[in-house]
Amino acid sequence: MAKGRTQLIAGAVIVACLVLIGPTAPSSSPFVRSGAVDAAVDVVPNRVMTWNLCNPCEGSNVDRASEIASYAPQVVGLQEACVGDVERIKDYLEDLYGLTYRVEFGSVLRSWGRCGGAPWSPGGYGQAILSAAPMRDLVTAEYPDGGSEDRGYMAVTTTVDGRPLRVFNTHFAERRQETVRAGQARVLAAEVARHDRAVVLGDFNAVPDAPELAPMWALAVDVDPRCGPSSTGDCEPTTDWQSTFDYVFLRGLVPTGHAVRPSSYSDHHVLYGDLDAS
Repeated sequence: MAKGRTQLIAGAVIVACLVLIGPTAPSSSPFVRSGAVDAAVDVVPNRVMTWNLCNPCEGSNVDRASEIASYAPQVVGLQEACVGDVERIKDYLEDLYGLTYRVEFGSVLRSWGRCGGAPWSPGGYGQAILSAAPMRDLVTAEYPDGGSEDRGYMAVTTTVDGRPLRVFNTHFAERRQETVRAGQARVLAAEVARHDRAVVLGDFNAVPDAPELAPMWALAVDVDPRCGPSSTGDCEPTTDWQSTFDYVFLRGLVPTGHAVRPSSYSDHHVLYGDLDAS
């Protein structure tokens, strides 16, 4: 009997360890690699994507990696992203799909409630950019007024469609904070205007004809040629509540295609665009 109880206890300990290790295993772990697909996915070199991951939301990083791999963008801007989650997503993309990305993080909050971690060292929460090509000249900035939560933008120079391109990623203040968003748009537009060619990815928390987005429309177009600041613009909803909040703004670039794809893993849809950066 004692031997049997000992074996049961040992078995329970092993199962508990597997449960704890599995979701957070590094890329070298056999628990990750055992599910790897045989064929690698090719990155689409002229594709950029924006996606608000929705935090806190229930969804595994394996599923999030699968969603990104489905579209295999050259560059993806993430919002509401925990640093640890992004790092694991990056590992899963490489281990399961053969997609190798670099990562840069923007200004982030320290948020135990959203990202966990030790009480004295909470996880980082904010924005991130994944790029298949190297990134340089990282800039991170917080807006002078973030609204109900600190918000900011980040920017990198990387390669899209074979050419260097400045890429911005941002997350504007929450809904019902129109005045705050207007100030954020002015700050961001001033930075974007310094570049003849740029992509601006993000969750702007504002519909296309919202007055606060006027500074962005004045210098860029949406990746969807039908979408614009007019109330008659044909802009596809990018959220589960049927609002268009997410954009791929283009400055000095020509869109060749785009798609909005609902996701089971976030209350924001995936939005990607294909560009002619020549």
